Amino acid sequence: MASFLSRASSSNHVQLATTAIVSGAVVAGAILGYQQFQRESRVHQLKHSIPEVENEGEALRKLTSYGGASKANDEDLRNEELARRAQAGDFDDELILEQLARNRVFLTPEGLEKLRNSFVIVVGCGGVGSHATAALARSGVSKIRLIDFDQVTLSSLNRHAVATLADVGIAKVQCLYRRLIAITPWTNFDLRLEKYWEEAADRLLEPWKGTGQKPDFVIDAIDNIDTKVSLLKYCHDHQIPVISAMGAGCKSDPTRIIVGDIGSSTDDGLSRATRRRLKLLGITKGIPTVFSTEKTGEGKAELLPLPEEEFQKGSIGDLGVLPDFRVRILPVLGTMPAVFGYTVANHIILSITGYPLDYPIAKGRDKMHDSILAALQGSEEKILRHLNPGSDHTIAVGLKIPVTVGDVSFVAEDIFKGRSAVTGLATRLVLLRWRKPTKSTLLEIEGQKSSDLRLSDLVCMTKEEATRHEREILRGDKRVEDVYDQETIDKIEGLLKETAKYEKYR
Repeated sequence: MASFLSRASSSNHVQLATTAIVSGAVVAGAILGYQQFQRESRVHQLKHSIPEVENEGEALRKLTSYGGASKANDEDLRNEELARRAQAGDFDDELILEQLARNRVFLTPEGLEKLRNSFVIVVGCGGVGSHATAALARSGVSKIRLIDFDQVTLSSLNRHAVATLADVGIAKVQCLYRRLIAITPWTNFDLRLEKYWEEAADRLLEPWKGTGQKPDFVIDAIDNIDTKVSLLKYCHDHQIPVISAMGAGCKSDPTRIIVGDIGSSTDDGLSRATRRRLKLLGITKGIPTVFSTEKTGEGKAELLPLPEEEFQKGSIGDLGVLPDFRVRILPVLGTMPAVFGYTVANHIILSITGYPLDYPIAKGRDKMHDSILAALQGSEEKILRHLNPGSDHTIAVGLKIPVTVGDVSFVAEDIFKGRSAVTGLATRLVLLRWRKPTKSTLLEIEGQKSSDLRLSDLVCMTKEEATRHEREILRGDKRVEDVYDQETIDKIEGLLKETAKYEKYR
């Protein structure tokens, strides 16, 4: 072995190979070291080229009708000066690409370029909106308009993405600007310190000043129902892509948060109210939403009614800081708005860059709705045969009912809230007629048998309750007044009137 090593070490070929390897390693190390030195030098030069600023930054010191921002410190002023330079183009693009390197690899250079050229409007800069904004800025969106009238409070700090104690009392839009320009100074922000309202929609959602670029996406992170519906209708009517965040309050299970169409969102009070209002305006689908399928239950947080002493102070609407604005504090687990916000931002990033969206369809309770529709079909056939005792037994063969699965979903979920109108139970539900028809329900349209059933005829019950209702009322001789108490009758009649309002939009 020793003689072998001796011969090998004396070989010119081995010596040359060893020399080449060592030389290559030295050269490679030198190149990498030089590249690292250049990178660090550029960063160092960039940081230290920012002049000292003696006057307060303009964007951070503006007084508003809601009060003044806290005095900017030296670090804030340096960040703002860097942002001014970066937004003017005086920023090394290689440094930007390095900061966005992971996104660039994931989304492809072409996808990242689309994102960097995009314009997103965020309406509502609280828990959900702030996290969505931070994620979009960190991902490369270059133009962001922030719309919110509210200020950072101590209670905001459990869920706001970037606010600190030093930000308490300043506008939420300024807080986001102040913190995010320290992370992505090249992002252009347009701050609108005001409440979104219908009359100002054209101005608040206008194209980006100077370029005329229309918004690529609008984020609805509003928790006021009137404002929310107004924004969604405007975007729908003007074909502006929009995504709506539903209620994060009283939610605790992040695995139940999904993206789905406004028509499929269930088990959420804000979503249900939004769907109803939009349906009155003729909008039933086409708006992506982020919502939770989590149900309330014993021991879980819930929105409590206002104490009686608050009602004694006068009109509840007069208690808010602004007209038609919330006056109650909603229980919010600080982590949930963040999950909602990141889900919203994720949807926008994938949509703008063209990355495949493979969300599973929000199935909700589709199977149950199919079952309810089948049971309703059977009920209508029985009623038709009962009302025509002397006719051929085939009278109900081929009968069609003018009700779809979507109609079933709307009546069962939106009107009756997924519960029996009689007992409030939520299992084994069916829809059937509330009152017994006074004449035959059969219609014939161009040879097709059809029922004269309307949505406003339907009541939601459990199967057991429906069996009794059919036996005693629909195929019996009793009236609803003979079977149910007046409170139940009044409640159901009120819900049927509500259904009739929406029926004209079918």
